[in-house]
Formats: sequence, C-alpha cells, structure tokens
Amino acid sequence: MSAPTTEAGLTGAWSGYLNCLEEADEYAAIEVATGLLEGGVPAERVLLDLVAPAQAEVGERWARNEWSVAQEHAATHISERVVAAVAAYANPRPTRGRVVVACMDGEWHALPPRLVAEVLRLRGWQVTFLGASVPAAHLVSYLHRHDAHAVALACALPMRLPYAHRMIEACRRSDVPVVVGGRGFGADGRWARRLGVAWGPDAPSAADLVADEPALRRVPPAQLTHLADDEYAGLVKRRGELIDGALADLRERVPSARDYTPAQIDSTVSDLGYIVDFLAAALYVDDGTLFAEFVDWLVSILTSRGVPAGAVGLTLGHYARELRDFPRATRFLEEGRASVAAVRGAGVR
Repeated sequence: MSAPTTEAGLTGAWSGYLNCLEEADEYAAIEVATGLLEGGVPAERVLLDLVAPAQAEVGERWARNEWSVAQEHAATHISERVVAAVAAYANPRPTRGRVVVACMDGEWHALPPRLVAEVLRLRGWQVTFLGASVPAAHLVSYLHRHDAHAVALACALPMRLPYAHRMIEACRRSDVPVVVGGRGFGADGRWARRLGVAWGPDAPSAADLVADEPALRRVPPAQLTHLADDEYAGLVKRRGELIDGALADLRERVPSARDYTPAQIDSTVSDLGYIVDFLAAALYVDDGTLFAEFVDWLVSILTSRGVPAGAVGLTLGHYARELRDFPRATRFLEEGRASVAAVRGAGVR
C-alpha cells in the first residue's frame, strides 16, 4: 500500500473508531483496526496513529466533563483489547534481547507503556510487560532473575517523580540501563534530565534509544543538590496534617462545604492530597512550573464540574501559611495563587 493510501485509510477510520469507543462497541473497534491491517497499514501505524490519539481524545473528553469516569474506563478497556488484537495479528518473533516495560509504583495509566511494549515487540525485541504500578523491589527482583537489555519505565503524572527516581536508581544498581517516557517527565523531558535518565518523547523514540545502549548509559548525573534543604522530606512528613487542616479551613471559610456528602468529602480530600503531592514533586525537581501547570489543570477540571476556582486559591493560601518556614514551597504556592487569581480575573469563578 502506498503512503497516501495508508494515510487515507487511517484518516477515514478515525471518526468511526472514536465512535466505537463512544458506543463501547469492542468488536466494531477491533474490526476497524484489523481492517486497516488487512488493507496494508503497518501495525505500528495502527497503534500510534489510531489507538494512541483516540485514547488521548478520550482523556480530553473526561477532562472537559463530557464523558464520565465509567465511559473513560470502558473506552480504555476497548483500546487495550484493540492493542491485543493488533499484536496477535502481527505476531512478530523476537530476534533481539529482552526489554522490560513497566509503570512506576503508584502509576495506573498502563495503556501508553503497553503501546511502547508492542512497538518494541514489532521491532524484534523480546518484551516483558509488567503492567501498572510495579513496586521497585519487585522490579529489581525480576531483573535479578531475568537478563534484560534495558528497562522502559512510564510515568503519566509528575507527582510520581520521586518514586520514579527511586525506581531508576534501583534499576541502575542492577546494571540495567533505563529509558523513561510519559507526560510525567514534562512535555520536553525536562524532569527526566533533572533525574539524570534517558527520555523518549514517544514510542518510536524510546525504541530507538533501546537499540542504542551507549546513548542509554551516556546521560548526565541527576541534579538534585537542592534536596539538602529538607523541604521535600519535611513536606512529605506533614502530608496528613496538612490535608486535615486544609479540609477544616475549607469548611470554615466555605459554608457549603459543611454540607458535603461523604462522596464529595472523599473527592475533596483526594484533591487536597493531590495539591500536596504535586507540590512535593515540584520541590523534588526544584521546578515551580510543575506545580503551576498542575494548578492550572486542577482549576480547569474543577470549574468544569461546578467547583469555583476560588476554592483552590483558598487552599493554596492555607498551605502557604502552614508552610511559611519552607521558602521554596511558599514561592511555588504563591505562584499558584497568582495563576488562580488570573483565571478568576478572566471570568472563571
């Protein structure tokens, strides 16, 4: 099949495939993907130019509150089934060494690394996919039992960066080179560089790095001397106390919060915890933009669900008062408050 014909096939299949996800029609979605394969579209293109962008659109629809969590979960399950069907259709035989692919401990977004695993498999590697939330100790134990050429680790959320660093170092102590990927390392991989690890912005780039072992090992050391101020460790130690205090402050200053249902309270506590966790990650890599980007995202999610942006500003202010002896944390929180104020000034309350 010629390149223009391939592009036309993928473009024509897009809307139909997305409709299959919307209707939770697993069998039709698989038929769309296998139909492209039978028409000569390479398996790697089906995975990266159909399944991956469609799943990204699913996430965007959830973020805009157009799809429920249940719809997002159903679509993700179908995408996983489609990936399995594409892999079974291609059925490549390994001609190269073993690569272990896994999610960071606490990371549950398993579809993106699964796509990386299948691209590596299509390129001849013997791939072991360990799935979501792999504890560092279990990963190292696996590496000790099985000789691996490399490890590919995925992180979708920047708040997991401290855990990511521990896993990266654990793999290195086993003398296995590491490549990382996912939005958790920043759109440009800036936080991968801060942690001193090779970064692949997408599945093909990660596969190219795996094939270039010298490049995997030729990375500058981690730049984490700022951790000597103990702000990160101190914040983590106070996590529970900070969340409890923020919830009490919210109930006092926002009367409607006193009437929250148990489900609303659980959701609020989760959000308060996310704020602390993203702040901790920003302290870990010493980059306030990490926290500022999270605050912008959180405000957009909450306002789409009817929660006023001002509630986020109140919580950031409470945390800033409680952490007044933490200069870096206070600076990041004040920058976040300024961002919220700008959103409110634009008419989003």
